[in-house]
Amino acid sequence: MTASTTRRTTAKSRIAAVGAIAVAGTLLLTACGDQTDKATKESGSPKASDSAPLADLLPQSIKDKGEIKVGSDIAYPPVEFKDKSGRTVGIDPDLGDALGKQLGVKFTFENGTFDTLLTGLRSKRYDLAMSAMTDTKARQEGVDSETGKKVGEGVDFIDYFTAGVSIYTKKGDDKGITTWSDLCGKKIVVQRGTVSHDLAKAQSKDCGAKGKISIEPFDNDLEAQTRLRGGGADAGSSDFPVAAYAVKTSGGGKDFQLVGEQVEAAPYGIAVAKTNTELRDAVKAALDAIIKNGEYQKIISKWGVDAGAVTEAKINGGS
Repeated sequence: MTASTTRRTTAKSRIAAVGAIAVAGTLLLTACGDQTDKATKESGSPKASDSAPLADLLPQSIKDKGEIKVGSDIAYPPVEFKDKSGRTVGIDPDLGDALGKQLGVKFTFENGTFDTLLTGLRSKRYDLAMSAMTDTKARQEGVDSETGKKVGEGVDFIDYFTAGVSIYTKKGDDKGITTWSDLCGKKIVVQRGTVSHDLAKAQSKDCGAKGKISIEPFDNDLEAQTRLRGGGADAGSSDFPVAAYAVKTSGGGKDFQLVGEQVEAAPYGIAVAKTNTELRDAVKAALDAIIKNGEYQKIISKWGVDAGAVTEAKINGGS
């Protein structure tokens, strides 16, 4: 999610073909399953095998732990969320499961608010951050997207999906909103630190005589949806897959509607510390492997987001 050049700019964002995501009710019933086959070990370290062919690419510290800790904002369906039984499910957990099988380790998703994930990565609380996070130059360089000032070490991204940002309103009450400029003088709810948040702030500066946009940010997207559902705002915005899922499922499809077109299409990336190039390259190799063997496409199709699929893993492909 971003302001002109940024996205869930701490950010999440998205795809350019609105009809491309058919988010079905069956998504609620799917789950990750076991996150990894146990890797065979010798002297405490996984050995590459048919079941974990890329295990030897991992840093020794990860081999010794047998797990990769993943920071994620687990309240962003269908990308990552808790199902009715409390399990972490969604596109990212399923991809983490598939990557873990290639590498012979378990991907363990740990919940955190979106705007703290990169801080957690830098402090080594997490090995990776995977949370529909848009790969941007600002994040790569550790620059605040709004002020342009350096705020910390940058990160590297392994890009794995593409998406754009959408606006949604209460169903049957679009308030005349079809573009971002139509939000001038109105109120929007967003998730804090996202591309949607950045876009709203950037547009508000350009509203002029129409009046600034009243922006109410929340810790997670579900809280923003609740506010809009209750009549506390004119519109909401989030990544297209998330907005489409909310439109499809909230109130049995009776609560919300998408308005206008997607904007700011950009890649989602798995974030890794710039100093951890060995882990970065291992995850990239695992992503390329599941793209090649078809497992990636199965997961993308399962969640109805085929239009966002990539054909190869890229490092720092965002702009």
